[in-house]
Amino acid sequence: MKASEIRELTDDQIVERIAEAEREIFRLGFRKAYQELENPILLRQLRRDVARLKTIRHERRLAETAGAAEGTE
Repeated sequence: MKASEIRELTDDQIVERIAEAEREIFRLGFRKAYQELENPILLRQLRRDVARLKTIRHERRLAETAGAAEGTE
């Protein structure tokens, strides 16, 4: 998932995607412990997607707090 695609999502959608990806990472981790994964690169891609999602969510929160701080001055 590209950052530009993530920026088009709402905050709720981002939180939902993070939760889904983390559940899938959990499942793949268990599967990896017991058997060889068909696509081991998928685990890395999911972790990176979660990092992108969290980064953009954090950027939005910082922008909100900066906007609120400017309004109080």
